[in-house]
Amino acid sequence: MKIKKTYGILAILLGGVGVHFFYAGKNGYGILSILFSWTFVPSIIGIVLGIMALCSSEEEFQKKFILQE
Repeated sequence: MKIKKTYGILAILLGGVGVHFFYAGKNGYGILSILFSWTFVPSIIGIVLGIMALCSSEEEFQKKFILQE
């Protein structure tokens, strides 16, 4: 089980290079974030996803943000 606070902090601080996607098991999105990091779009997306994750309940977080195996 992944921790919501860790995901949120990673998304806000290191979202520009997709660290939060790798943490969540979404490696494809992580690689895309690295490829497009020069555009700063992944940084904006990371901030938004981080805030959304921190504001969601634990159950919602696991459903929306973490890759289900």
